[in-house]
Amino acid sequence: MRPITMQRVEKTREEILGIITNKALTHEQKLTNLSGAAVSLMEVLDVPEGLEELLAPVEGRQCICDLFEGNAPVRPRYIVPDYAKFFREGSAFLQLPPPQDLFEALNSLLIFYKHVPSVTNYPVYLGQLDVLLEPFVMKTEEGLARKLLRLFLINVDRTVLDSFSHANIGPGETKTGRLLLEIERELEQAVPNLTLKYDPELTPDAFALEAVRTSLRSAKPSFANHRMFASELGEDYVIASCYNGLKLGGGSYTLCRLILGNIAKRASGTEDFLAVQLPYVMDIMARYMDARIRFEVEESGFFESNFLAKEGFIHRDRFTAMFGLVGLAECVNLLMEKEGKAFRFGHDPEAEELGVRIMDAIDAFNRSHTNPYCEATGGHFLLHAQVGIAQDRQITPGTRIPIGEEPENLADHLRLLSRFHKYFPSGTGDIFPVDITVHRNPEYVLDIVKGAFAENLRYLSFYQGDSDVIRVTGYLAKRSEIEKFQAGKAVLQNTTQLATGATENGHVQERKVW
Repeated sequence: MRPITMQRVEKTREEILGIITNKALTHEQKLTNLSGAAVSLMEVLDVPEGLEELLAPVEGRQCICDLFEGNAPVRPRYIVPDYAKFFREGSAFLQLPPPQDLFEALNSLLIFYKHVPSVTNYPVYLGQLDVLLEPFVMKTEEGLARKLLRLFLINVDRTVLDSFSHANIGPGETKTGRLLLEIERELEQAVPNLTLKYDPELTPDAFALEAVRTSLRSAKPSFANHRMFASELGEDYVIASCYNGLKLGGGSYTLCRLILGNIAKRASGTEDFLAVQLPYVMDIMARYMDARIRFEVEESGFFESNFLAKEGFIHRDRFTAMFGLVGLAECVNLLMEKEGKAFRFGHDPEAEELGVRIMDAIDAFNRSHTNPYCEATGGHFLLHAQVGIAQDRQITPGTRIPIGEEPENLADHLRLLSRFHKYFPSGTGDIFPVDITVHRNPEYVLDIVKGAFAENLRYLSFYQGDSDVIRVTGYLAKRSEIEKFQAGKAVLQNTTQLATGATENGHVQERKVW
């Protein structure tokens, strides 16, 4: 273990005092932040030389971001329990038998959620709710089922306090799925996040249109290209957290991200970037992720001690890790400038082709790097287009076109995106606010989804241009709650704080409305 400097200790003390005296944080939010500060003092990982410089949070220079996972990972970042197994067998640790009716099923889920950890301390996956609950809903009078589901969703919104918590429905239509959509449309809540696994051959248009109506009102569900995800990850894939494709009963050990625009600043030009600077940073980040994974598996004791693993709700060999990136647009634009060209990502073919070259290089590196504990994905990490964080300034999420620079034509926008979604089995997505005064029919949005998925786009999100609930990057928040937090008032959900930073630094409320 490396020694901790007194300067580091003093900085952490100041951070702790700042957390304790912050009047805009709830008690639970203070405890979460305090635990993060404590873990930041640990130095237990055998990290590669050169990491410290690339990881240092200096604006405009940081090239690798560990997304606040801490220096001693105590659990995997994302955990995806098998809730169907829980319903079949119950849990000895939680002292719960298999549920027999809808009352017991919903109560058991709420108890289980309390004991599923993640990087946020809340479960990032809440289950394939329509399939899980359908047998119980079908045995319950519809009015009562609706009331129970409504209370369940309100409970989740008030107790699972961030919208990285994600539930799935689809691709088939169920009575439960329809009820969930109707209730979410009425409640307009930020939690849980929700995805419809969509396949035009499996998802009836009437059901998909119900999803569109709900999406416009509450920014959910998003639409996942079911064929695409299933072909890469298998039929038992889930969508968790923002839009992360992962294996059921597994998850992701870690997620680190390349900040591509800052890496481009180190390069003399495009060839230096592709041949020297990018490979150097990727190698260090991959070896850093290897160190994190090794500690989690070999030293943390999580997989030996946690009831999720001991009772078979998760299996270590169904885990992978996520090799993330942000800022492709800024990277391309800067390299174009270094080459004396005025081309811009999202507008010029040469800039677009450079983006493809960069992604091909990252994909090739990832395919060549192996990790012995990522058996779920053939010993390789999964590429991930990371959605950004509150502190990002002039850093566009993943491979998106920067806000304010969107093409005039939606077809052009979608065509460009179709060249990049294929790289990211563990998640990428794009967001489209819709002007409901212009597009009064939900068929307009469903036609976009059908056309986009036919061109191999992976994941799309929509919301009404004037709705209170918005999709910030990959998670949800309410405009009204953001305004409260900006006024210095405490808010219930952690993601509202993140959304405030994304509003002020990332201009997420200034997206082009289509």
